[in-house]
Amino acid sequence: MESALQGEKELDQEWLELIVEARNLGISFDEIRSFLNESS
Repeated sequence: MESALQGEKELDQEWLELIVEARNLGISFDEIRSFLNESS
């Protein structure tokens, strides 16, 4: 169970880094949200 939680934390960190990078490139939260909604 602990390894599953560790994997989730790592994934969350990767998502956070992607969001921060997108924001640094000038992409708005609404654009990110829209992209994610269209991709699912």
